[in-house]
Amino acid sequence: MAIPHYFSVFILSIFFFSNFLIIQSSKTIKTADLIYKTCKKISREDPNISFNFCLTSLKLATNHSRCTDVRHLGLLSIGLLYRNVTSTCHHITKLVKNKKLDPFVKSCLDDCLELYSDAIPTVKQAMKDYKSKRYDDVNVAIGSVMDAATTCEDGFKERKGVASPLKKRDENAFELGAIVLSIMSLVR
Repeated sequence: MAIPHYFSVFILSIFFFSNFLIIQSSKTIKTADLIYKTCKKISREDPNISFNFCLTSLKLATNHSRCTDVRHLGLLSIGLLYRNVTSTCHHITKLVKNKKLDPFVKSCLDDCLELYSDAIPTVKQAMKDYKSKRYDDVNVAIGSVMDAATTCEDGFKERKGVASPLKKRDENAFELGAIVLSIMSLVR
């Protein structure tokens, strides 16, 4: 009894699809392993980096792309920092529109808006420099973004009892910058 042609095509399709899934799964596992090992190493070496924050952030960054090496992971981490500073800039813009803001808080937010607005092109340039392997320039740029996040947060501390509405965002920007610098040190 001969096997119908459509059945052979069906079996062959299942074979190719299952091989595709195995290959995709293998690449996903390699990316996850790379992220895990990288975060483990850099969080041990830098007290500013939390292993869990690193793991969660980099998994998010690689969600829609495969990461084949640490260098690519560094580029994706710069992209995360870019999204952070851009998002924070937009968030601050919304906050300063509140007419009921305390004048001191508004002044701090205005300062932070300037800092984060300046950080956006700085991170963009850092990405270009990273692609061109100008790591010293990247180091300076990312360091200045980390300083901007710290300066922003420090502004709110100038008055006792004032809570920063940007505390978590500032902390994230600083830590993402630390992740970039640590990954870059592995690439050099």
